[in-house]
Amino acid sequence: MARGHLFSQFSPGQRFVSVGRTITEADVVMFAGISGDYNPLHTDATFAAKTPFKQRIAHGMLSASISTGLGQTLGIFEGTTLALMGQTFEYKGPVFFGDTIRLALTVDTATPSSKGGKGVVVFSSQILKQDDSVAISGTWTVLFRDE
Repeated sequence: MARGHLFSQFSPGQRFVSVGRTITEADVVMFAGISGDYNPLHTDATFAAKTPFKQRIAHGMLSASISTGLGQTLGIFEGTTLALMGQTFEYKGPVFFGDTIRLALTVDTATPSSKGGKGVVVFSSQILKQDDSVAISGTWTVLFRDE
């Protein structure tokens, strides 16, 4: 039996907040290796010290990628998601090494499919830091089954 939410269990305004995860230097080093993005803003402490941030920052896409895993900790997607149809990201503030991020998803719309048995849920997403500031905002559009 699926643990996740069926389409009919979502309604506008529902909010789900994940557990936190601390971003480490190892995360950034591994992401740079996987992505090939060795921008010195992420990888060179001397360079980064001369920027407005005064220190290295995590890749925006690293935080966004980790947010998909944080979304899985919510349990709402497990066994009921048919497709992730789209995601948008707007970078609002830096994530530094040692910051703890969590994901907040709020249901904006829930639209049943004309074919029945499924529907599309659009979530507003926020990646929040430990001080509740928003690092990244955007949307997730997900197709859920309803049977």
